[in-house]
Amino acid sequence: MMRTLAIGGFLVSLVLFAVVEWAARREGSRVPSLGAVCAYVMQYEVGSVPVGRIGLVGFWWWLGWHFFAR
Repeated sequence: MMRTLAIGGFLVSLVLFAVVEWAARREGSRVPSLGAVCAYVMQYEVGSVPVGRIGLVGFWWWLGWHFFAR
């Protein structure tokens, strides 16, 4: 039962992500696209340390660990 709920939650998240991305790509939309959000995050630095890039790599590591480690 829990596995079905988890898979359903991920599917709902994926559908919501696709809807938001579609809304971001419409003409005149004020919603930022995924590319715009990633570009903004990757620009963030504290001194000379690229904190945004480190965070993005950490997120991809976490995502890969949870989906591909098994």
